[in-house]
Amino acid sequence: MNELKTSSSQNRTVAIWLLICCGLVFAMVVLGGFTRLTGSGLSMVDWRPLMGWLPPGTDAEWQRVFDLYQQSPEFLKVNTHMDVEAFKGIFWLEFLHRLLGRTIGIVFFLPFVFFFAKRYIRPSEWPKYLLMFVLGGLQGVLGWYMVKSGLVDIPHVSQYRLTAHLVAAFIIYAYMFWVAMSLLFPASGDTKHRWYRKSLALTVLTSVTIISGGFVAGLKAGKIYNTFPMMGDYWVPPGAMALEPFWRNFFDNMTTVQLDHRVLAISTLVAVVIFWIKARKADLPARSRPALNALLHTAVLQVILGITTLLMSVPVILGAAHQAVAMLLFTVSFYILHSLRRV
Repeated sequence: MNELKTSSSQNRTVAIWLLICCGLVFAMVVLGGFTRLTGSGLSMVDWRPLMGWLPPGTDAEWQRVFDLYQQSPEFLKVNTHMDVEAFKGIFWLEFLHRLLGRTIGIVFFLPFVFFFAKRYIRPSEWPKYLLMFVLGGLQGVLGWYMVKSGLVDIPHVSQYRLTAHLVAAFIIYAYMFWVAMSLLFPASGDTKHRWYRKSLALTVLTSVTIISGGFVAGLKAGKIYNTFPMMGDYWVPPGAMALEPFWRNFFDNMTTVQLDHRVLAISTLVAVVIFWIKARKADLPARSRPALNALLHTAVLQVILGITTLLMSVPVILGAAHQAVAMLLFTVSFYILHSLRRV
């Protein structure tokens, strides 16, 4: 009995650590949104993974960093008016974004070594934690790969790379969250709940909507057609299929990308409402029920935020809030999915 209590206590400790890491990844995504929306993402034109912990400390160091920035397409084509003091305003957000990424690595790695040494984590399970660490490192590389796309000719990062960077963050977050939930709520049976597939379909739809939002952000497609429910005078604006081959419109055409996101967002809301109405009468596990209400409230809030953000031409605060609530909606959906995995 004492061994069971010890094991349960150790699992809880490891789960709390993973949830802290999830919280930091959540903050990383939100801070990344602020960085993008304020035009700060291309302010640091070099990448020093090991030596980049400290910001410039003297006027000479600030001038050196600014000289590097002056050679970038963003300065030459957009910010030629900028001096060192104005440059500091965009530098700090990108610096803090990168610093938080490094901090997450430390917060993950050091406790992992401790837990492994203390046998809180069994040897048979260490590969899953090593995979989390490797994915985090690769995310840093992917982030720099994204930034590099805006340092060549056009001062604008690739929407493909930006969306890949966002998706990778969600994958890392989801993986850690799932493992943490499994430690806190061990499976009580061998059979998936009959609502598991419906919950999985809803989670997939939510994820696809978020991915489409990545392309909206990457193309700055929220800056056009700032009306709702119609897009200007049209339900389907002209030019929605102007690019060849046709599939490019779904990733490269601002009009089509915004239209897709609208359709997916409303579809997700409708799916959530239907899921909520029907699931209330189902024999769901006890821990699923509070999350069910949270799912509905978060989905409604997200749609209201999305429409308001669009109507106001994407102000920074609302744009970042919209991204944060998207991650919150994904979390609630993923939590419900986990609660139905084996009962």
